[in-house]
Amino acid sequence: MNFELYACVHAAELPAQALLRLRPELRAQPVVVLEGPAAQQAVCALNQRARQRGAVPGMARLDVESLPEMKLLWRSVQAETVARSILLECVSQFSPRIDDALGDACWDEGRQAGQATACAFVLDIQGTERLFGAPEQLAQRLRSCLSAAGFHVSIAVSANFHTARLVAAHRGGIRVIATGQEAAMLAGLPLTALGRDADLAEILAHWGIRNLGELAALPEAELVTRFGAKARAWSALAQGRAAHLFRPIQPALRLEEFCAFETPVAQMDSLLFTAARMIDCLAQRAESRALALATITARMRLEDGSWHQRAIRPALPSLDRRFLLKLVQMELGAHPPQAAVTSLLLQAEPGQSRQMQLGLFAPQMPEPSRLDITLARLKSIVGEDRVGSPVLEDTHRADSFHMLGFVADRAGAGQRPQNGSVQAPGAPERQSHRLSLRRMRPPRPVNVLLHADRPVAFHDRKQSFKITAAYGPWNSSGCWWSAATWESGPEPHGSAAWNSVEWDVLATSPDGAPCACLLSHHPQSNVWHLEAFYD
Repeated sequence: MNFELYACVHAAELPAQALLRLRPELRAQPVVVLEGPAAQQAVCALNQRARQRGAVPGMARLDVESLPEMKLLWRSVQAETVARSILLECVSQFSPRIDDALGDACWDEGRQAGQATACAFVLDIQGTERLFGAPEQLAQRLRSCLSAAGFHVSIAVSANFHTARLVAAHRGGIRVIATGQEAAMLAGLPLTALGRDADLAEILAHWGIRNLGELAALPEAELVTRFGAKARAWSALAQGRAAHLFRPIQPALRLEEFCAFETPVAQMDSLLFTAARMIDCLAQRAESRALALATITARMRLEDGSWHQRAIRPALPSLDRRFLLKLVQMELGAHPPQAAVTSLLLQAEPGQSRQMQLGLFAPQMPEPSRLDITLARLKSIVGEDRVGSPVLEDTHRADSFHMLGFVADRAGAGQRPQNGSVQAPGAPERQSHRLSLRRMRPPRPVNVLLHADRPVAFHDRKQSFKITAAYGPWNSSGCWWSAATWESGPEPHGSAAWNSVEWDVLATSPDGAPCACLLSHHPQSNVWHLEAFYD
């Protein structure tokens, strides 16, 4: 009984597929991909429509331009790297054991120029019938998954590793090879499918041998006698019985999408049109792993050679394409690139989507996406440094804080208090009386009357107050070595240095009503302020 079963996924013309997967409007046109120096540019990859127009690999650019309605693109190694990682990520959903078919040492020695632009992975699918059904069904589902990601592939299933690899590379569509039919399926393939040296092909051509079926029919002993021990491997490959040491690779999840533009893009609408397709692909890949997008970083290569980078961080990880695109639009609208964009790279970090169970009679809460869009709009109106969560600074300066980006509290409602105390049901709530400080925004200038360097009365331009008790002074200063100076009034917002003297006073108004106040004095400007009331 054979306990081996492999499925090979072969993506031909990867340079062209990497560029076209994010440009569906170009798939119906004849497209060729050029590489090389400006004076020696030649075709390295093309689609089927370009072949029908007469284009072939290696054709010079001048010859390609003479063909009618031909679309010319330039090879992008970064786009191919991203496409290969996406292809590997998709096939890893069907098997954890994956081998790089074109990375095999014995196969790579004689790889042809056309095959150098391909990408192929072999999956060990033995035992996956209960998950994905028969091999035919698995191949159909695998091809559908890759088609949704923008790839056109051919798939071959066989009990022999090399048979699946060779058939997938030279036969289109889906091929399921029954055990024992490997040699028959390989018989029609040309000798160039083996990718061996040209001397062997020339000698065999003189013998009249032109395909693998004729090679497999030759006596193995005679081949070994004339070509040495390596001829045994050729015969085994042609007969579909060559052994292989499976070396699985470990694909890492990298949520990236890259697109290089033919001409620099200066219009924001054109840039967002491409970004929408890229966000769709990122969300689809994250959703296939039960994840969401926690952050999206957009890196734009500008026409002057510099980089422009912006990042969006929703309050909660999300898979809503429109919502994420809206955040990207508002972020780029608030911080637009200073030159035309030549390439766009989107990098996302995965996160766990949050599920919330609401009560039957609980009021409906607003969606987190609405909060993010509202915050983004507020930032565009009042500035980024004025929207967020205030955080106190580690200093003795009064009202010293800075703003941080808002992050939704992930702690569930009704959690146990941190001190471990729990209020018993029906027990009366413990009431405690506390003194609160109600600050004046902004502080109110006042005139203060001193006696023996202590305040005895103050006037706030409306009425006079008589001070019955004064507690202080409370001196507060810091960063006095700073060069900041103040001509009048309190220290300016954002200054590093400060110096103030505070008094807590009990006063009575003209009508006899008592009040408790906080007065502050700034020695640099000799100005007094009514800072707050005690309630």
